[in-house]
Amino acid sequence: MRTVVRLALVIASTALPAVGSAQTQTPPALPVFDFPQSGVTFQTGDSWSTNGQAFRLYGVQSCIRGTFFTNSAKVRTDCGEVSLAYLAAVVRDATPRCTAIAQAGAPPVIFSVCAVHIGSNTLDLGTVLITQGFAFAATDAAGKPTKFEYGVAESEASKAKRGLWAAADLPHPSKILIEAARGARPR
Repeated sequence: MRTVVRLALVIASTALPAVGSAQTQTPPALPVFDFPQSGVTFQTGDSWSTNGQAFRLYGVQSCIRGTFFTNSAKVRTDCGEVSLAYLAAVVRDATPRCTAIAQAGAPPVIFSVCAVHIGSNTLDLGTVLITQGFAFAATDAAGKPTKFEYGVAESEASKAKRGLWAAADLPHPSKILIEAARGARPR
């Protein structure tokens, strides 16, 4: 949550007038919204759309659809579909409340962080997905997590062999994406 607060402060600071300005302005509040309980289409285990608007969890990377692992029943299974099903189940059971923190791309995608209520606890949705082993920390081009705490959560899930980490042939999405980016670069 500290990262979200820091990011909010950075966003807010860019909205403030230049030093020396005669007037100060209050930066606009970041949009907060309830995760819709109907009319949602889950795209991946870290993204969804509703009413034509695409959303993605900031700092989270789900398994890539069309990549496979061998589950505990020794059945070859689509890793992306498992990530997607887990996100849908958590959203159904924990009714997230989200904060939009950035918008990028064309068509625009709204990057968000979401809080879920599990029992009497309020938890970060990305942390839940990653600590349970059904999503991963998104990384930059060098392979470093974009959110440090998600990298720590992923490491713990990996050590404990939670969720998808129990599979010996887990197709780690960040490795796949980094390799694809390297292959796409001119040499």
